[in-house]
Amino acid sequence: MAAGGRTQHPDAQPAAQAADDDLIWGIHPVREALVQQAATISEIFVQRGKGGARLQEIIDCAKERGIAVRFVEADRMRAPRACRHQGVTARLSAARLLALDELLDRIAAHSSPLPPRLLALDSIQDPRNLGSILRSALAAGFHHVILTRDRSVPVTGTVARTAAGAVAHLSLCQVTNLSETLNTLKERGFWVFGAVAEPNAASIYAVDFSGPICLVIGSEGKGLRPLVRARCDHLVTIPMRAAFNSLNASVAAAVIMFEIARRSA
Repeated sequence: MAAGGRTQHPDAQPAAQAADDDLIWGIHPVREALVQQAATISEIFVQRGKGGARLQEIIDCAKERGIAVRFVEADRMRAPRACRHQGVTARLSAARLLALDELLDRIAAHSSPLPPRLLALDSIQDPRNLGSILRSALAAGFHHVILTRDRSVPVTGTVARTAAGAVAHLSLCQVTNLSETLNTLKERGFWVFGAVAEPNAASIYAVDFSGPICLVIGSEGKGLRPLVRARCDHLVTIPMRAAFNSLNASVAAAVIMFEIARRSA
């Protein structure tokens, strides 16, 4: 669901920025991490203009494993000023990210009197929004969360701290194509509900949320992308008593998830 105002895009930072607290850097450390623990790497930054066989090996290895590679200027490498990063840094995820098949196997193996509830996040870009959403998801019983690989903030230390421990108790999955993922979920029997800020969408207080469901929350500024929206079985909205754009993405997600949880209480 779109937010009332756009948050700053993650790349819209001043040139003189502080180093992230979840980075490794240098050709050898990054290559070893890719080989030994690729599931812990959320993205790789390569300095524009840098080249060489060893750096190209890292780029190829990352792409083979579906890890985002971003080519940036020297002052956008996120590393401490004095370090010798050799033109490459890698951001570590604060949680292991599952493939879709792994997530679906976990859901199938989980025994619960309640039907499964999935949360899918379409291009959430603010780390604090993501952390707040994950915290609410755990509290509302949405233990399985799907994240998009591109146009989304990675699960950084900031996300984990904002989530206040929730990350460790959630099954987090990262996918490249969310619209195709929603098709797969529908084939597995899930009903897909997309959250929008539109008065003609169905009220969350009047919709039948029974059965296996997947709730999709869109980005802070634009909401659901067109292809993702097209894959939803139902579009739902939070009725507003005041005339303004919409709620913040994390607030909207919490309101809808807790309404779904209330129905089965």
